[in-house]
Amino acid sequence: MMQVDDLWRHPIKSHGREALEAVDLRAGEAMPWDRVWAVAHDASKAEAGVWAQCANFSRVSKAPDLMAITATLDEATGLITLSHPDRPDLTFDPDKDPGALIGWSAPLVPQNRALPSHIMRLDGRGYTDSDFPSVTLCNRASHRAVEAQIGHDLSIHRWRGNIWFDSDAPWVEFDWMGADIQVGDAILRPTERTDRCLATTANPETGRRDADTLAALDAFGHQDFSVRCEVIKGGHIVLGSSVVPL
Repeated sequence: MMQVDDLWRHPIKSHGREALEAVDLRAGEAMPWDRVWAVAHDASKAEAGVWAQCANFSRVSKAPDLMAITATLDEATGLITLSHPDRPDLTFDPDKDPGALIGWSAPLVPQNRALPSHIMRLDGRGYTDSDFPSVTLCNRASHRAVEAQIGHDLSIHRWRGNIWFDSDAPWVEFDWMGADIQVGDAILRPTERTDRCLATTANPETGRRDADTLAALDAFGHQDFSVRCEVIKGGHIVLGSSVVPL
């Protein structure tokens, strides 16, 4: 039986990951508190309250050091704590003190790139990389296939996924496109494969590019990992929840 073995959210796009033990998904929305905030750079054309493509924001593909950030969100207070091996911990409110993050993250962004400018917030659907509210579903068997191809262990955090499950078959998730998948009490529908970029070459512990994940994916005839899902029916998911194609 396939089961959920990891749950992750990323409160600020490209600025840290946070482990969860449970989550309540809502129909038509992304994972709660996932990529609710994003750091717009000084060349961004993003508009307040409107979803925008990732090119408008500071992101790991252009600033690999950002990959090494971890995050903790206190939902009651709105405070986020960010940690990075090369920076002091930062606890701040992204709505009330956005400048704290801009200053903290600036040394992690190459100076020849567009630089962090301001924080944007988008509730409900978040600044996911898809133009629809999505939750990513990731298969550990597919991850192991990439590890075998590349020849050494890789952190799952390179993929910045939301829901991880284990199975016996790599890439089986691609066969689920358009089908309904029950995950815990929720029903997800994989809508598109997640195309990958240079961000996945960065080590989540150090922020340094050290693995050619894209070449490893090429060996399978694509550069995709995980599937982006619509939440068709909301529901409760915990570690150990079953994953069942319907």
